[in-house]
Amino acid sequence: MTLTDIKSKIENGGFDNSFSMLYGCSKSARERYLKACDSFKELYKEEDGIRLFSAPGRTEIGGNHTDHQHGCVLAGGVNLDVIAVVAPNGDNKIRIKSEGYDMDVIDIDDTEINPAESGRASALIRGVCARFKELGAPVSGFNAYTTSNVLKGSGLSSSAAFEVLIGTIINGMFFDNKADEITVAKIGQYAEREYFGKPCGLLDQMASSLGGFTYADFHNPENPITEKINLDIHSFGYTLCVVDTGGNHADLTQDYADITIECKKLSNALGVDFLRDADEDKFYSSLASLRKECGDRAILRGFHFFNEQRRVEGQKAALKAGDFEGFLKLVNESGESSYDYLQNLYSNSNVAEQGLPLALALTKQFLNGKGACRVHGGGFAGTIQCYIPTEQLDSYKEMIEKVFGEGSCCVLNIRPVGGYEIK
Repeated sequence: MTLTDIKSKIENGGFDNSFSMLYGCSKSARERYLKACDSFKELYKEEDGIRLFSAPGRTEIGGNHTDHQHGCVLAGGVNLDVIAVVAPNGDNKIRIKSEGYDMDVIDIDDTEINPAESGRASALIRGVCARFKELGAPVSGFNAYTTSNVLKGSGLSSSAAFEVLIGTIINGMFFDNKADEITVAKIGQYAEREYFGKPCGLLDQMASSLGGFTYADFHNPENPITEKINLDIHSFGYTLCVVDTGGNHADLTQDYADITIECKKLSNALGVDFLRDADEDKFYSSLASLRKECGDRAILRGFHFFNEQRRVEGQKAALKAGDFEGFLKLVNESGESSYDYLQNLYSNSNVAEQGLPLALALTKQFLNGKGACRVHGGGFAGTIQCYIPTEQLDSYKEMIEKVFGEGSCCVLNIRPVGGYEIK
């Protein structure tokens, strides 16, 4: 279809079934996609073969900092996403203009790692293209305009959503969708690790690619065991949201790294590479020697890992049994463990800034024993995750936004699919 055809179909409700499934509201989606089409037209000529794609951000449901120790997690794809208007261009160039950024241009004949691109979107695009070509995909050039409403710095993984979006585009346009969702996720991880230069795990990409509620066991991270869990939070009378506390992530690199470093030191002291393979009984019987070798904080983080593993399994079982109150109890326990043992709610280098503990204190006081709340994602700054009784949502938003600013409370819905072509 031409751009005119696509816009006409959007305006006449031709994509409303997809929009309702992805976002719950077709009207606002129509406006957003029409605006993206207009932005595409300003950049490129009126082209044929126009297609629309989407990939969601993700929210961590359970398993705070367990994946890098080959543990288990629960995560969900959310209604906030990166969308793209795309058309083949007949040459060997991939041109992608993302709203708010300069255009990236990639020569698909040049897929070697370019150190000068480290940390840039062009590295992700080149890496995804390279891996698909290795799989035998006859990748050709295309033009795209993308726009995102995935909150940056919120733990919703805007970068993973972008990687999955590019993978979904190439998979759909040039590979007949032969790559399954986990393969698309692995391709995104490969691009981020090898081309972008960030040693990430697979959780974010997999949650974005699969969508829905997903349980994942990373004991073998090359081939994780996954299970989709059907769940409608609203049917239990709750609404899921995140609160952006406005913390600064700029100086937290070492705080994040220390969690992995200390867990590695602890696992090595127990004779294994990752805590997932450690003997928990040996851990508890060796505390005196581990204190000397690893330090007290590493031991407390070990407490968190072993118990968080059981919580994830308990959360999965509760959700499958429809025991939402039991699930919420474990969410609260996970949050308390992150606070007390993992210690990732604020940085010891800046103890005056404690937005996450403040947001949690306000939320717990508001909930008065109902619902649940916990740190979201990596921690130290950023967002908390909350399960608020739907009937109290407006009052909660009013209360929390008086402290953290208008729009700081973002309502999330779990969408049933991951990377997706709008049809």
